[in-house]
Amino acid sequence: MAIHVELKRADALCENERSAWMAIQAASPRLASPYFALGFFDAVAAVRGDVQVIIQRVDDVPVAFLPLQVGSFGHARPLGGPLADHHGVIAAETVDIDLTRMLREAGIAVFDFFGLMPHRGDAGLNGQVHDGSWVVDLEGGYDAFVGRRKKLGGNTFRTIFAANRKLVEAGHRVEFRFDDRTPQTLGQLFSWKSAQYDASGHFDVFSRRWTRDLVAGLCEASGEAGARGLVSSLKINGHIAAVHFGMMTPRAAHYWFPAYDPALAKAAPGNALLEHLLRALADEGVGEVHLGPGNYRYKAALGSWQMPLAQGFAALHGPAAAMRRAAHMLETGAEALPLGPVAQWPGKAFRRIDRMDGFRAA
Repeated sequence: MAIHVELKRADALCENERSAWMAIQAASPRLASPYFALGFFDAVAAVRGDVQVIIQRVDDVPVAFLPLQVGSFGHARPLGGPLADHHGVIAAETVDIDLTRMLREAGIAVFDFFGLMPHRGDAGLNGQVHDGSWVVDLEGGYDAFVGRRKKLGGNTFRTIFAANRKLVEAGHRVEFRFDDRTPQTLGQLFSWKSAQYDASGHFDVFSRRWTRDLVAGLCEASGEAGARGLVSSLKINGHIAAVHFGMMTPRAAHYWFPAYDPALAKAAPGNALLEHLLRALADEGVGEVHLGPGNYRYKAALGSWQMPLAQGFAALHGPAAAMRRAAHMLETGAEALPLGPVAQWPGKAFRRIDRMDGFRAA
């Protein structure tokens, strides 16, 4: 059995490789996320020049793909950079993968990850911290989902699903659009999210041209390559009150960028939109909605289980790897000191620097 690994640019993928990728994803329930779809790869490659993919072949047959953004000195990040809630090797569960070997033979010096879907053969990865992405289970339809989660979700669940009812009972005209392709709606989402980032002191994701172009490109995608963008909106009395942008495949959707008019916060239009969106996705035959990492109450209230995710790095060779290992030693050394919150500062600083660098255009 001959195993061969190579690194290819996005535009060098042949039809046989593209077909193999789509077949692997279609056959694996654990790879249902739009992040693992060839369509997401194509959309990121259209707006960034650093997108590449590691391909592992067995006897000349492609059996595994690892899409990456490869920067200076062989420093690789997941496809989509900081926007990549889920990432990892696209391969059947029965395929043995030595991820460290894949990276080394492809010439990657460092691979940083933060939402890695575990696969057999992840030995050699450093600093792993496990998180999870809550999954809304829509198998069996919307009513079955509500029946399963109504008691388990507690007050948070009831609060989310009371918003739309209260709007209707108050005599407001509520209009939901599942697939809203009007440019004004997407523009409103960008505006609200940028204001939200600014108010919270967080980096504005949409201050970078490539992120806006990525969203626009996903919205224009047909879905033939497995994934497309979806803008949904909620109007109250003719006024846009809430907007959400996410991704979907025939099997799964990813809840990504929700926003609402802060002037209408008391009416909870974001919750009302979420209820409508879940019902519509169930009607479309979508079986799972992935809420992404983060321990938020609404995610635990809606989700039935969590997909395991890992955060860490692989440092393989060269100066970049030496620097990454040194940074990790400094971070873990500081955390071991009895300095209280100060001990977390180096790690937070390194993560912030890496996140900012990940948003840099390429």
